[in-house]
Amino acid sequence: MKRIFLFVFFICVCVYSTQVVSANNYQPDFSVAGFFDLKNSGREVYNFNVGWRFHRGNVQGAEKIDFDDSGWDVVSTPHTVQLMPAEASGGRNYQGIAWYRKHFTLSESLKDKQINIYFEAAMGRSIVYLNGKKITEHLGGYLPFSISLTEHGINPGDKCLIAVVVDNSNDKSYPPGKPQTTLDFAYHGGIYRDVWMIATSNVHITDPNKENKTAGGGVFVQYGEISKKKAEIIISTDVVNSSNNSQTLIVENIITDKNGKALKTVKNNLQLKPNESKQTQQKIALDNPVLWYPDAPYLYNVETRILAKNGNPLDGGITRIGIRKVEFRGTDGLWLNGEPADKLIGGNRHQDFAYVGNAVPNSQHWKDARKLRDAGCRVVRVAHYPQDPSFMDACDELGIFVIVATPGWQFWNKDPQFAELIYDDIRNMIRRDRNHPSVLMWEPILNETSFPLEFSLKARQITHDEYPGSFCVADNHSKGVADNYEVVYGWPKDVGNFKQCIFTREFGENVDDWYAHNTNNRASRSWGENALLIQSLQLAKAYNEMYPESRQFIGGALWHPFDHQRGYHPDPYWGGIMDAFRQPKYSYYMFKSQVPANLQHPLMETGPMVFIAHEISPFSSPDVTVFTNCDEVRLIVYGKDTLTQKVPREKYGMPNPPVTFKDVYYFNEMRVYPYVEKQWQKVSFVAEGLIDGKVVCSTKKMPSRRSTKLRLSIDNTGQQLIADGSDFIPVICEVTDDEGNVKRLAKERIFFTIEGQGEIIGDEIIGANPRDVEFGSAPVLIRSTIIPGRIKVKARVLFEGEHAPIPASIEFESIAPKQTLVYSEKPQVNQSTAYTSSYKRQLSEEEKQKILNEVEIQQTEFGEKK
Repeated sequence: MKRIFLFVFFICVCVYSTQVVSANNYQPDFSVAGFFDLKNSGREVYNFNVGWRFHRGNVQGAEKIDFDDSGWDVVSTPHTVQLMPAEASGGRNYQGIAWYRKHFTLSESLKDKQINIYFEAAMGRSIVYLNGKKITEHLGGYLPFSISLTEHGINPGDKCLIAVVVDNSNDKSYPPGKPQTTLDFAYHGGIYRDVWMIATSNVHITDPNKENKTAGGGVFVQYGEISKKKAEIIISTDVVNSSNNSQTLIVENIITDKNGKALKTVKNNLQLKPNESKQTQQKIALDNPVLWYPDAPYLYNVETRILAKNGNPLDGGITRIGIRKVEFRGTDGLWLNGEPADKLIGGNRHQDFAYVGNAVPNSQHWKDARKLRDAGCRVVRVAHYPQDPSFMDACDELGIFVIVATPGWQFWNKDPQFAELIYDDIRNMIRRDRNHPSVLMWEPILNETSFPLEFSLKARQITHDEYPGSFCVADNHSKGVADNYEVVYGWPKDVGNFKQCIFTREFGENVDDWYAHNTNNRASRSWGENALLIQSLQLAKAYNEMYPESRQFIGGALWHPFDHQRGYHPDPYWGGIMDAFRQPKYSYYMFKSQVPANLQHPLMETGPMVFIAHEISPFSSPDVTVFTNCDEVRLIVYGKDTLTQKVPREKYGMPNPPVTFKDVYYFNEMRVYPYVEKQWQKVSFVAEGLIDGKVVCSTKKMPSRRSTKLRLSIDNTGQQLIADGSDFIPVICEVTDDEGNVKRLAKERIFFTIEGQGEIIGDEIIGANPRDVEFGSAPVLIRSTIIPGRIKVKARVLFEGEHAPIPASIEFESIAPKQTLVYSEKPQVNQSTAYTSSYKRQLSEEEKQKILNEVEIQQTEFGEKK
């Protein structure tokens, strides 16, 4: 009956508001295992994400070649073991074993190549089997690991099976170690980052984590003198000879500008015996370099080539670098490139997204960074683990400093092996991320954790061994930090109590008590105008506290710019300036208003802005709050009353405090215009931003009338959808009136359908489709297939009638990926369906109370010291 109903519906609906979105704008590149693609270098990179057989749960013998997996789903990575509702905190996600099996045939074209399968990350404990044989086991969910097909006898033309069992269960033996029931984030499972197949010559650049050389392996770019007149670039290149013959090689490094123009070239000869590896160091002096700043993030390319004696390329890749000099001068603050730096204000970042958990494609990591940068964030502290490599690439490009943290939160295991695994994580994260100009500091300890002094000191020593001259940061009251670390986490009140620079790792929280977690800085977007306004003003207050006069205090990171899932609490964290779909709240515009109006940036959305945080609804406040980066605001009410206020900078430390016009709006007075005079068009607020007395921007807000239309838009920051089977984009459906004003009080359910080369992520079980309208809009996630082509998304209200809003549709195209896809089986449409019920039992009241007591003790301990 259901199918018949849908068929009849599509015949009956004949009126659509349709738009076609053409592709333009900017399509970013992403690195693989630290390198961007260098044409004709001898290195080939293949997309290994497509065509994995997947089963949630444990199965005996699933590693064997002859195991029958024909009944399993076929999926693409990045992949989550379970789709979840947008509100899925409180330990509702699947924890346990899941299996992935990939059948493929190694191409004959890869003869005489070294073949590695590179996993960017998989959650928890991972065991990899090759043709039924156990190859490796990896502990931890946030750092890469790889296997060599060549070393295990796989030749071109061979049929292969890679089986991976992943387990995101609670496990105290490796970091983070803390059970999810007492954890402030969630262990979403699966092979949730990219998998690549990398083909190189027998002579090739080493993988720094596999090579395991202190401050070595791979390509490591360091710097000597840096000024506006000269920069000394030191390039260390580690090469291995996996052949049976001695080799005479040339190691070539070329510095090119952003347009690809070669600026400087250095070459070294290198002799390698069979199975020998060596590191060679080269220095390049660059005159009048363009330095890297957050507001001008200029990037050079280091093109590395390993050449045979006759000049034939054997291996190579591009390392993207930004030349900058960071100094922490204690009471004199942060200096960048020889000049005092502005305060760094930004946010923390967890990596999860609505529905898909951690299985976020590279494009969405870049969009997250772009949205944070548009909101004025100049620093991100990763929480509480290394982020996806594509996010780091984006921060380099967008000008966001990053504080990189080792995995950990409020848990210490006294078993010495636990500390050794943390030390391994520190080494691996530094080796992975050391070339990123965005890396400001390393946080090599466990967040909010009581650990021994010996651990604190050794973590710092490992950091400096792996990256000489880098900087460590941690809580000032943790053992060994105040006396030894280069920067401390603290608060403006701590100025003068320490010799180091001070940074606030998490600002903005204002909870009533740990158990309840009620607070005026946490507001679900669905709660509407008043809650969002209160949140934005509370965060403005907290933002302002990050601007004491002292230069010793260098800035702070909001906790947390995106709503996200948590393990120990039934509510998601709703303190984001954007929700879990990255739709903005009022507080987003408060943050954005702190960006200087005259700022020019190659990729940010910049310029004068003004935003009215008021919906002119029956329930709106009498006061009208405006966020702007201009000098003053002119508010025109109902087209006749003109009110002007200066931005009250003299009363605050923050760049652009909110402007509030008192007692401007009363519903009973407003309704005279449309009800009595029949002049509803007069009801509006116009806010004009003025600089030096001139209007430089303006915006108009009108009250929404009856819901008449749906409107679709793509939230893609100008990027096209990649046809790789895992990329996705949000499509936003808004309910509007005749004039296009969003009906913020609309309460509809939107049903989405799709045609062409895409699929809708999720279904009614998780509230994805149909989707409830919240604050005027309903998002849907559209995932690509592996075939580039046209995609058409349609939206209608779930139950239609003569006066229901008119449906809408939108069309766009996906494009082919840059890397060749390696697969034998195509992924299914509607992969990764949601569970129909909870996967595990409820805890008893006694069990819950015991867990909550444990967390409250820890939260209180660190909260008091904040």
